[in-house]
Amino acid sequence: MEKFRAISRASILGVLGNVFLLFMKGLVGLLTGSQAMIADAFNSAGDIFSSIMTFLGNRIASKPSDEDHHLGHGKAEYIYSLLISIAMGFMALQVFGSSLQSLLEGKRYSFTPWLVVVCLATIVIKLLLYLYTHALNKKYKNLLLEANSKDHRNDCVLTFLNLIACLFSFAGLFFVDGLVGMIFAGWILLSAIKIFKESYDVLMDRALDEEEREKVISLVTSHKEVRGIQHFNATPVGYQYQISFTIYVDGTLSTFESHEIANHLEKEIGKTFPEIYLTVIHVNPCEVKREKKKKPSTNTNKKKN
Repeated sequence: MEKFRAISRASILGVLGNVFLLFMKGLVGLLTGSQAMIADAFNSAGDIFSSIMTFLGNRIASKPSDEDHHLGHGKAEYIYSLLISIAMGFMALQVFGSSLQSLLEGKRYSFTPWLVVVCLATIVIKLLLYLYTHALNKKYKNLLLEANSKDHRNDCVLTFLNLIACLFSFAGLFFVDGLVGMIFAGWILLSAIKIFKESYDVLMDRALDEEEREKVISLVTSHKEVRGIQHFNATPVGYQYQISFTIYVDGTLSTFESHEIANHLEKEIGKTFPEIYLTVIHVNPCEVKREKKKKPSTNTNKKKN
């Protein structure tokens, strides 16, 4: 399937790009003692883990349904997204602690033009990865792609802050380095919390949001054959939903006619809402009140002239 192949390519590119950046940032950070650069290197290490998790989660999620998994393996991407968020949160706390210590102790480090070169290289590489994964996410609507896309975007912003810290260090203002490291940590932690919440909601079978639910119901009730709708349920299946509900139709219709209404609705919902993977409609008969036809007058008494 093209979608899963595209996600695999994005994750492999992410791993290769971040391995290169990790090596550069780690080497320059250790040689200069820049806390912001070391924090940026930790961030790249987390990105490598995220890309690997994306690849593995996508590989499992792409498997079709089988006898043990009737609804497929789509939730695998949310399990792996959950792991990504936990790893990101742990890394953020580690970076925050070391950056705070650096700020309080007033640590200094040696400025070198290589700090600026690494920052600029990171911004260019991450911007290209962001544009690529963002375009794929707009096309396929995948949480793993969304997490990676946001991560690449965040890295561009945070590395720009790192660049500012490097320039401040050239002017002897070393405290900015610790502040930037703490900002790095805070941003990473917020991103981790958001990904964790999105993944947790799906794994806990969060219902279709109210706006989408009302759109589906509005489409169904717009058909005059449908006299009522009840028992609306939605279950997430990977990045999509399976929905089921009961419709009430004229009880005088034949079984074939009433089920044709349901079949038509199922197809229409599938075409209108790409996020809905499967629609199951149960049909119940109901009594429909009809206006009684007026009988023609039988009065034969005519007025005589």
